[in-house]
Amino acid sequence: MTTTPAATEHLLQLQQVSFAYSSGQRLILDRLSLNVPRGKVTALMGASGGGKTTVLRLIGGQQRASSGQVLFDGQDVGTMDSAALYATRRRMGMLFQFGALFTDLSVYDNVAFALREHTELDEALIRDIVLMKLDAVGLRGARDLMPAQISGGMARRVALARAIALDPELIMYDEPFAGLDPISLGTAAQLIRQLNDTLGITSVVVSHDLEETFRIADRVVILANGAIAAEGTPDEVRHSQDPLVHQFVHALSQGPVKFHYPAPDVEADFGPRSFSDSRRGGPRQ
Repeated sequence: MTTTPAATEHLLQLQQVSFAYSSGQRLILDRLSLNVPRGKVTALMGASGGGKTTVLRLIGGQQRASSGQVLFDGQDVGTMDSAALYATRRRMGMLFQFGALFTDLSVYDNVAFALREHTELDEALIRDIVLMKLDAVGLRGARDLMPAQISGGMARRVALARAIALDPELIMYDEPFAGLDPISLGTAAQLIRQLNDTLGITSVVVSHDLEETFRIADRVVILANGAIAAEGTPDEVRHSQDPLVHQFVHALSQGPVKFHYPAPDVEADFGPRSFSDSRRGGPRQ
C-alpha cells in the first residue's frame, strides 16, 4: 500500500478540529488545523487555557473531537475502536507533568512496566532494554532507588526513560520543565532534543518556558482563542507582529490577554459608596 505524500511528511494532522468539554460550553478548539512534521520537535505554546493540553488528549484518544479529524499516520484517532486505539497508543510515548511515576515501584520497575505489559519479552531482554533506556537519560546507576529517593529532575528523567521504553514514533511532553531548577531544566531540554535526533522520533512539547523551548524546537505554534495565532521557526515567532503573540513572547502584562476576568462594573457589585469607602480603608464611624 502506498503512502500519500502528506502522510509521509506529517506524522500528525488536525483538520478543522473543534472541541468543547461539554455541550454548550465555550469551544476550547475552534476549527483548528495543525500539521506536525515527522522527525521534528514541535512546541505548542500560548496562554493558559488555550487548548495545548487538550490537543495532547485528542492525539492520545483520551478525548474525542466534537468535529473534524485527528490523524495519526493518516488514521483518524477519533474513529478508532478500543483495540485500534490501544495499538496506536503503543506507538506513542507520554511524559506527564511532574513525571507521574508509580510511587511503589522502583526506578527499574517503572521503566520495565510498559515492556512487561505490552510485550512478551523475557526478563533478561527486558533488563537490557531498561538499563539502556536509563543509561540514555543518565540514570542507569539509580535503577534500584524508589521515586521518593530521587529528586524532581531525576524523576522527570526516569519518566522520559519510561516514555521511550517501547521505542515510540511520537513522544508528547506536557510541561516537561515545570518546577525544575536551572540545571535540571537545561538537562531535560537537552535530552528532549538529543533523543529526538538520535532516535529519529517526532516530539510535541507543551511548555510555557520560552527560553528553553525556543532553543530546542524546530517549529513553534502559538495557540490562542481555540486557533493558531502564529506558527513558524522560533525566530519567526519571536518577531511576530501579532499583538497577542508579542504580549506572550515578551511576557507583557498589558495586551489582548487581560489581567481581569470579565466581571460586572465595580460599582454594580459594591455600590458607589461601598467602593469609595473601601478605597479609604473602610466606612467612617
